[in-house]
Amino acid sequence: MISYNFGMLADYHVHSEFSDDSDYDMEEVVKDAIDIGLDEICFTDHVDYGIKLDHGVKGCTPRLDENGQPLRNVDYPSYFRKIAYLQDKYRGRIVIKKGLEFGVQMCRLKEYQDLYDRYPLDFVIHSNHQVDDIEIFLPEFFAGKTQKEYNRVYYEEILRTVNAYKDYSVLGHLDAFNRYDPKGACPLEDFVDLIYEILKVVINDNKGIELNTSNIRYGVKDLTPSRDILRIYKELGGKIITIGSDSHTRQHLGFNLEYAQSELKKLGFEYFCTYRKMKPIFHKL
Repeated sequence: MISYNFGMLADYHVHSEFSDDSDYDMEEVVKDAIDIGLDEICFTDHVDYGIKLDHGVKGCTPRLDENGQPLRNVDYPSYFRKIAYLQDKYRGRIVIKKGLEFGVQMCRLKEYQDLYDRYPLDFVIHSNHQVDDIEIFLPEFFAGKTQKEYNRVYYEEILRTVNAYKDYSVLGHLDAFNRYDPKGACPLEDFVDLIYEILKVVINDNKGIELNTSNIRYGVKDLTPSRDILRIYKELGGKIITIGSDSHTRQHLGFNLEYAQSELKKLGFEYFCTYRKMKPIFHKL
């Protein structure tokens, strides 16, 4: 069995009660993170313009949840106030950073830019959950398209958004679409040209990518992104990688962080990153 000595453990994709899909109390997250030995966490609650009501913003017709209630984005003033309180209360026991997960899409760039300009952040995950306000797991996203076509629609949107929107830290769970594809993972060769172009833009902009450890609970056999995509990123000169559990519940917090570090090391990466005020900090694997 291979063993490694890990310098630190940081979970950089953590959701709390401020995300519409979680009721995990933020202070409980912090206490649990301390209990399982994490050195640092970054809260990255969801912002998905176009499909969710936004705090203080009118004009959106949101999707309803299973109880008929509208989906909502983060209550920003309360969110940042609670993070500041927890940073002070648990200072010296754990490092807590303030982030958000932006569900970026081309038709909503101005909203994300306005939000970024309004609040100081340590970290932003650039994720893609929708295209033209249609969520990528809904039947209408797949309707009338072959598997290759709807995969290319997804990656083409990512390429457009990384070209157009620059105020983010890392590209989140790049091939997370594998979770939702009703036909299973599409062959990489069907969209590998887009992967190369996306990663070239990310690297040229001094941004990074995320290794998301939720793949096992979603039934995805490979890493997220896949080992092949991670190899392409390394081949192109990519160095900035964060590791996040994408946790929404206690049992997923900090999930497989050590394993993720060991897999990155096997692939030839030397560092993983945390962030402070949107600047990467490198840690030896």
